[in-house]
Amino acid sequence: MTQPPPPPPNQPPGPPPGGFGAPQDPPPGGFGAPTPPPNQPPNQAPYGYPQQPPTQPPAQPPAQPQYGYPQQPPTQPQGQPQYGYPQQQPYGYPQQPQQPYGYPQQPQPSTMVASGGGGGKKLSTQMQIVIAAVVAVVLIVGGGVWYANSGGGEENDNAGGTTGATTGQNKGGGDGGLGGNGKEKVPADIKSSLTFQLPQPKVDDTTDVSGSWITDKAYVKTDVNSIVGRDLDKGTPLWTLALPGQVCATSRHTTADNKTAILFEATKRVAPKFYQPCSEVGVVDLNAGKLVWSTSVTGGNAGDDKARFSEVTLSGTTVAAGGTDGGAAFDLANGNPRWKPKANAESCYDMGYGGGEGLVAARKCGGYNAQYVVIQNLNPMTGAVISQYKMPTGVEYAAIVSTKPLVVAADVGDTAGDGSGISDFFSIDEKTGKLKVKIAADADRFAAKCRSTEVETCSKVVVGNGRLYLPTEEREGSTGEYGDETNEILAFDLATGKQIVQKADAGDKWTMVPLRMDGGNLLAYKMPPYDKGGQIVSIDGGTMKPTVLMENPSDKTVRDAEGTFSGDYAEILYANGRMFISDVMISKPSGTSTYKEYLALGFSTN
Repeated sequence: MTQPPPPPPNQPPGPPPGGFGAPQDPPPGGFGAPTPPPNQPPNQAPYGYPQQPPTQPPAQPPAQPQYGYPQQPPTQPQGQPQYGYPQQQPYGYPQQPQQPYGYPQQPQPSTMVASGGGGGKKLSTQMQIVIAAVVAVVLIVGGGVWYANSGGGEENDNAGGTTGATTGQNKGGGDGGLGGNGKEKVPADIKSSLTFQLPQPKVDDTTDVSGSWITDKAYVKTDVNSIVGRDLDKGTPLWTLALPGQVCATSRHTTADNKTAILFEATKRVAPKFYQPCSEVGVVDLNAGKLVWSTSVTGGNAGDDKARFSEVTLSGTTVAAGGTDGGAAFDLANGNPRWKPKANAESCYDMGYGGGEGLVAARKCGGYNAQYVVIQNLNPMTGAVISQYKMPTGVEYAAIVSTKPLVVAADVGDTAGDGSGISDFFSIDEKTGKLKVKIAADADRFAAKCRSTEVETCSKVVVGNGRLYLPTEEREGSTGEYGDETNEILAFDLATGKQIVQKADAGDKWTMVPLRMDGGNLLAYKMPPYDKGGQIVSIDGGTMKPTVLMENPSDKTVRDAEGTFSGDYAEILYANGRMFISDVMISKPSGTSTYKEYLALGFSTN
């Protein structure tokens, strides 16, 4: 999961220097730049299959303690595993044999040995031939069964257990009836046009502009000291929400009526002081362009001062914010606190939360050199702990990839070695807190990443259909020519940890980034070669067969503008035949730069 350098991917030799993605020739036209106030600093802040744990009697959810205190492991009968861990070999022990790149490995023939007594005995050549013939018959019959079942019947929903889940992998490689039911349809003409381009606002220092959303009427994007709703096809402002300070974090989740949560600074930045506490929590109505409410709290590690937060999320009617000062939650409707940061004897605090269908806290406890991380599934209304799982020793931070099903990413013992923040994914039963499987994510093989100090900022990884979808790192394509990099998107069963047989190939000179689920389908962005425009594809979640939904222009001016954005450092949204790509961080241009950089671009097939 080595992170690529800032220049844009798949460019020909000799691109000019620049910011994110090394901009090329500026495209024609464009709309007026948003008002340019100050800046925002960035937030401070092994390959192979996991072993399947043995079947155990279902554990009862632990008693719900008062919020703020991690549950203590219950007394275990002798020989039972510690709380939160299924019985398995200690972390780091060899697991199942590694697979060839991109493919689950089929059993290979070997010298047959009959076991008995104290040793083995090689079978005779005649006996080996007989056994090989029997195996061949079984494989043929097995292949017939797979073919009969691969047509796609209904999936047996047994994802809650640790063993025996019926999936495409378990059915011999079929899709298990997954995929389909997506809202995004193939348009009459997949060729898109560039609808607008927003120049980067001027700033004095590195500034965080992460946060973008799509509603029925607007494309909404964080700007400097403001949030702006724009016409979907023209990019012209429909409304501007001015804020007292810079937006420092946003939630990717929205309510059915298009409300979302943000964090912002209480005052504007004035040079040379480019850092202000990120203390204000608010809810924005993305339809009306209004700040519904904003508030701050004290307590926790902040004492009598305002608690500082680094990220915010949304789950149901609860807004939750976390950081090194602790975590707090608020009523979505009015901002009334549901809980505030608390300091306790265990020196615990909520680093942050994962939202969406559930609310999950990543909680750090313990003193210096003895810290550990606990994942707690919470009741969003009260903060009561439903279940918890203690992460393995060597985990300093953890990221919530999905709350339901509960999937956590972590770099155990700093073994990833590439700054991606991921060495393993943990599939956890959110009801009992028991580990289902651990999926090793070799840094040299996979391209997903998480900001190590933040809880809900993972990118290039998607959970859906009871599976974990991961892109591989770029590798040399079939031609071996310069710029012929490619990759695949692979899928892993969250109940068994096994890799699914099917995969989605980007094709020579293309690389794919998964974006989100659309029903049972996976939407992905295909980063193009230097002479083409990007694509949006819908990948069937079962068969992994891609279908092109959008193909961006290959005109030099347009593709150069699209090339200023990197798949690692951009937000990409797609809905209803429209794609928006935007920066998450901007900085003051260098004095020698003559190339135009963009805050966002819009494309449409409508």
